[in-house]
Amino acid sequence: MAFSDEELGRIYERTAGRCHVCRKKLAWKSYGLPRARGAWEVDHSKARARGGTNRLNNLYAACVGCNRRKGSGMARAARAQHGYRSAPLSREGQGRRRRKNMIGGALAGAGLGSLAGPGGAAVGALLGAVIGGEVDPEPE
Repeated sequence: MAFSDEELGRIYERTAGRCHVCRKKLAWKSYGLPRARGAWEVDHSKARARGGTNRLNNLYAACVGCNRRKGSGMARAARAQHGYRSAPLSREGQGRRRRKNMIGGALAGAGLGSLAGPGGAAVGALLGAVIGGEVDPEPE
């Protein structure tokens, strides 16, 4: 199936330009060029042979090797072979997760800091937010 540049862009950005199976960095310009560095193809998370569709929510960027090894298998099983349970987050998703981590860190820090009084709560919240923002937003 041929994809428009807009569709390819959405598929590529969905995983922040990483293979949804092994998380290898992909090169936008190497789409459909199997021997190029960072080469990638569009992979159907649920293979068409198993009833999957061409809808964008079923399409992911995958390096050529992972896409071909996966074949008509399930994405979850292919990711598990690399130690992952889910696809990489988009840049937008990473930002949302980072903000959530910062809020959680600020609340935890404020709670612990409050043991030292109001000033401790403020300092604890600030430190908690900073530490929470440093946590890797990508789940394993």
